Amino acid sequence: MSVTKLSVVIPCYNEEKTLEAIVERVLAADRCGLGIEIVIVDDASRDRSVEVAKGLAARHPEIVTTGHAVNQGKGAALRTGFAKATGDIVLVQDADLEYSPNDYPKLLNPIIGDRADVVFGSRFRGGEEVRVLYFWHSIGNTVLTLTSNMFTDLNLTDMETCYKVFRREIIQGISIVENRFGFEPEITAKIAKLRPRPRIFEVGISYSGRTYEEGKKIGWRDGVRALYCIARYNLFD
Repeated sequence: MSVTKLSVVIPCYNEEKTLEAIVERVLAADRCGLGIEIVIVDDASRDRSVEVAKGLAARHPEIVTTGHAVNQGKGAALRTGFAKATGDIVLVQDADLEYSPNDYPKLLNPIIGDRADVVFGSRFRGGEEVRVLYFWHSIGNTVLTLTSNMFTDLNLTDMETCYKVFRREIIQGISIVENRFGFEPEITAKIAKLRPRPRIFEVGISYSGRTYEEGKKIGWRDGVRALYCIARYNLFD
């Protein structure tokens, strides 16, 4: 399969402080010779994120902006963004600065080389710079990834990672139900259930996580929902 274009989908909610910086980093990243399309989906932000996104689109023709009138959550924003993506490869990029576009070559190479159909970027695979933050978050992530692996029969180390990369026909062929952070276990389960099963790779990435004071949004209720999603989408959907 010839790969010529990358679509980067950026869900955004109240990220006026970081949106421009992350978009500029995406535009400057080494994309392995691929053309680029950036789809920014504003999820009814209450700050100036919409104005920032429109200003970026006015300066860069590669940027497409869309949004929701009512806040729905990350999963809903991704569902909207995936539907608009036109690239051969679709990559999820958060609107904050936790994940670095400098990792794009590692994330893209398995698909460009026709070795993979889906790539997960792991914060726990080692060899990369990772900010030290919350102990119980890391335990929670480990438990969720282990539980997901038991159902999917995958050996992922970081199911909850933002960095997920897909061949476009795969992600656009999956119906996404979850509106919030339940997207992560849902999409993992649905990919694992595809037949024939896609070729899935995982690569180590860097991670500069935020504190809650700096804007981190995920909480313990999302962890509980993730356990529900693991069971639902592996057993009943």
